[in-house]
Amino acid sequence: MDEKAERQLTELLAVDLDGGFTELVRVHGRAVYTFLLRVSGSATEADDLGQDVFLRAYTALQGYDSERRRQLSPRPWLLTVAANVWRNHLRTCSRRPALAGVPVEDTADTWTDRSPGPEELAALAEDRRRLVLALLELPEHHRAPVVLRHVLGLSYTEVAEVQRCAVGTAKAQVSRGLKGLRRLLEPETALLEEVMT
Repeated sequence: MDEKAERQLTELLAVDLDGGFTELVRVHGRAVYTFLLRVSGSATEADDLGQDVFLRAYTALQGYDSERRRQLSPRPWLLTVAANVWRNHLRTCSRRPALAGVPVEDTADTWTDRSPGPEELAALAEDRRRLVLALLELPEHHRAPVVLRHVLGLSYTEVAEVQRCAVGTAKAQVSRGLKGLRRLLEPETALLEEVMT
């Protein structure tokens, strides 16, 4: 989303919370879902957590004055809410066993595919499945930054904002996450670099 469109969105949020929130969900809902899907590995969990994200976001925005809504950076702000909801979910799950969601193999085909043609799709399906499985093996503190940077395309500054850390720390987390993926995928390192770019 370009800067002008972001300003229009934040202005709409400032003057009409309900209309602005509807637009916020329309514009950034997919990024929130993609983040949650990639960190959880479950379409069902991503849907449930996504609803919680937008409920919390709307509740927070109700408490903000107009000027604070104008100053928002909507995408990083929403992804920060999503990251916090995910962390809370992990804490809750660690205290009690979770029910099994949709197997990650069933969600592997939801990655955005820019390669047309059934032959190319078939060749990439197994590669993506391996990448998704490897991504889920990373510790959460490396998985989330890799998803934010390389799946959602956030800048390091935005990743740092979402992770609530310094830019250098965000870069290190992404780098360590990618190294972890490379180790998990050896000798498929070339595949990782192709799919992530």
